[in-house]
Amino acid sequence: MSTAVRKDWDTYFMDIAYMVSTRSRCMRRHVGSVLVQGKKLLGTAYNGAPMGLPDCYEAGCMIAEEVELVNVDGKEQVLKKQRCIRTIHAEQNLLLFTDRIDREGSVVYVTDEPCWTCANMLANSGIKEVVFHRAYPKDTQKVTRLMEQMGITFRQLQNYEPPQDTIAPVSN
Repeated sequence: MSTAVRKDWDTYFMDIAYMVSTRSRCMRRHVGSVLVQGKKLLGTAYNGAPMGLPDCYEAGCMIAEEVELVNVDGKEQVLKKQRCIRTIHAEQNLLLFTDRIDREGSVVYVTDEPCWTCANMLANSGIKEVVFHRAYPKDTQKVTRLMEQMGITFRQLQNYEPPQDTIAPVSN
């Protein structure tokens, strides 16, 4: 009789986050998030339009372009970002649909590194750790710095392979 190898907790919860992301109807990026306290799953969320409103597949994306000045090697450079403003991010939905008391000291697993706005919200939510898989390089430096300042553990899962049939194309 062979013994099946049991997944570690990080893989288990990230797998769930990827399964949750399959509910997303965003054409640019499917993101899923889960809230965990101890080993107990307290909530799940994905990115999408507000409940009852047309999503991007039905009404198209609402793209807003943002410009940010960043300092690279002592020189200011312009960084352009395009964001869909029809979509509520997975982390935002997770915070909307969970209770503060449940978030205190909890861990958020999210398929994608949080953007600056989501990082700010997570920093103020009572969580103690954020674990993500796919990087979002446009905000990495400032999000990492914010998490350090807040004392929140912030880490990327390395050598992780999402479950089959959960990966959607990503566009920035």
